[in-house]
Amino acid sequence: MNGFLGEYEATLDAKGRFLLPAGFKKQLPEEDDGRFVINRGFEKCLTLYPMKSWEPVYDELRKLNDFDPKVREFRRYFLNGATTLELDSAGRLLLPPNLKAHAELEKDIVLVAAFDKIEIWDKNKYQQFFDTVSPDAFSSLAQQVMAPPPPAKS
Repeated sequence: MNGFLGEYEATLDAKGRFLLPAGFKKQLPEEDDGRFVINRGFEKCLTLYPMKSWEPVYDELRKLNDFDPKVREFRRYFLNGATTLELDSAGRLLLPPNLKAHAELEKDIVLVAAFDKIEIWDKNKYQQFFDTVSPDAFSSLAQQVMAPPPPAKS
């Protein structure tokens, strides 16, 4: 399997570092050497990409038409704050202060598998995200996203 599974809690220290959970360390691709790219997520979270996962995303961004204003706008927002990180000798990652502020991370965080990347959320905001979605709303969303499209009419 390529990708991550799981949800782990961690704590930021006074310098903005956290220990990458062992559950995720075990799932890192062997060829990755503890290097990541972190950037803003689509919601109020951060996205942590192992280098192997970041490179194809970056290559796709590079292929987009720079003459299209929407492309330029998207690139600016998506790449805004993107930073290379490396695990230190203790297995910790240091969050850049601007990204930490963007996601409003204080102390308690949750790291969540998102296929080939990891989302980093403030623990309270993550819980609030799920508190606002009822089981019926989730069922409806699942149908919209996962149900096959109706057959085309001829």
